Amino acid sequence: MVRYAKFSSTELVRACAGSKDEGAWTEFIRRFHVVIAAAVLKTARRWGEPLRPQLDDLIQDSYLKLCENDSRLLRSFQPRHKDSIYGFLKVVAANVVHDHFKSALAAKRGAGQTEAISDPIRIDSKTAAIDSFDAVSRRLQIEQVEKVLRLVTAGKDQKRKCMIFWLRHRQGHTASEIAAIPSIGLTTEGVESVLLRLAIMIRAHLISSSPHREVKVLNRKNRSKR
Repeated sequence: MVRYAKFSSTELVRACAGSKDEGAWTEFIRRFHVVIAAAVLKTARRWGEPLRPQLDDLIQDSYLKLCENDSRLLRSFQPRHKDSIYGFLKVVAANVVHDHFKSALAAKRGAGQTEAISDPIRIDSKTAAIDSFDAVSRRLQIEQVEKVLRLVTAGKDQKRKCMIFWLRHRQGHTASEIAAIPSIGLTTEGVESVLLRLAIMIRAHLISSSPHREVKVLNRKNRSKR
């Protein structure tokens, strides 16, 4: 990773484009995360006051946008000057946020058309059956995520990376709580970096293998405990 720290922004983008090199992406996140996060926050505030879990989702969606289609956006990036990447990333993040809220607004308007004639929800045998089906679906999703997690963490430190992921998303521990575990051997920032990289890789893998349905990986309830 040391060698990537010496790369220019353009060289780093080229190293990441279409690549799964963990060292290159670690440096990319270290160098550009503040830019992406700030752009997400600034744009989201135009639509209201966003909650932290929502911001986390939008930041991850921005990284996912950069990774989709074999990093098509990064591969098409043509710098006009040495700092072009900063403006480019701000535009990508802003577009992700705008698309999210536009879709949410359209869905809300559609729901509003039927709200007035909707019957009250009643708990009956059919509802119970649906609940049981949902429970099975959630279990299958966890099993799918676990398979992908083992795949993307194959190699060095797999056990530690898996432990960090499940401590966060199954048990709801914060990054600082995980970093406080002696066997983890990472700072809070280090844990956050691992979690972010894993989330991006898992979501990208699940979406690429399920083109018609995005599988949600992160547990919103757990993240709301921060």
